[in-house]
Amino acid sequence: MVWLGGLSPRRRWYVGGMSALVAMVVLLVAGRFALARAGRDGGPAADQAAPGAVVLVPGYGGSTDGLAVLAMRFERAGRRTAIVVPPGDGTGDLRKQANALDRKVNELLRGGAPSVDVVGYSAGGVVARLWARRHDGAHKARRIVTLGSPHQGADVSAVGAALSPGACPLACQQLVPGSALLRGLGDRVGDRPEWMSIWTTRDQTVTPPESARLDGAVNVVLQEVCPDARTGHGDLPSDPLVDGIVLRALGSDPMAPPSESDCASLRRISS
Repeated sequence: MVWLGGLSPRRRWYVGGMSALVAMVVLLVAGRFALARAGRDGGPAADQAAPGAVVLVPGYGGSTDGLAVLAMRFERAGRRTAIVVPPGDGTGDLRKQANALDRKVNELLRGGAPSVDVVGYSAGGVVARLWARRHDGAHKARRIVTLGSPHQGADVSAVGAALSPGACPLACQQLVPGSALLRGLGDRVGDRPEWMSIWTTRDQTVTPPESARLDGAVNVVLQEVCPDARTGHGDLPSDPLVDGIVLRALGSDPMAPPSESDCASLRRISS
């Protein structure tokens, strides 16, 4: 408490005003800290038993052809779907692509979706991680699945950046192993939303294929589910086995890794 009795009226006004200003600043800072903490740790998580809309994120270059097949399969199963169109030609800043994803997610949430499930193909999986980190994905998304995503970077990006820097756009540079963007994301995802990372040992684009491994996620290697799987990188969004795994993972049952005994039934889910 500030004692003002021995001060002139003008001095008392000044000291009292400054004390009030300091108090307001303290309250404002405390409020912002509380909001930031709530954004990280508080607020309700999405209901795992209530699937919402499905948002599909394309890979490097922004092609949506393969994702259109997966979207059709979700819609046939009665799920509302949306494909994010990345800004430009899909080779620009992955952070801006995460902003585009957030705009689509917010549009769906404002439209009544209780939450979203996100599927990121290839570089789209890295975009999904950026979005979850930068745009409160823990409270907007229920589950996130990535397909053949270079979470640890891709050798092809490193080669492109080294041999022909001018031919390696910003997204390519951001996918170089050890890039500042990937270091900022770290090697692990949190407990929410729930994560699954799917990849194929026959991937010749994201090399090594194990770059798709994501600590904290349910990691699924296609050949450990169906040893005869010949799926390549470009086949991932439309392959019946992959789509079966994704459809099951984004259902109402708890997310769990499939086993070899599930091979035939997973291939039938999307047929």
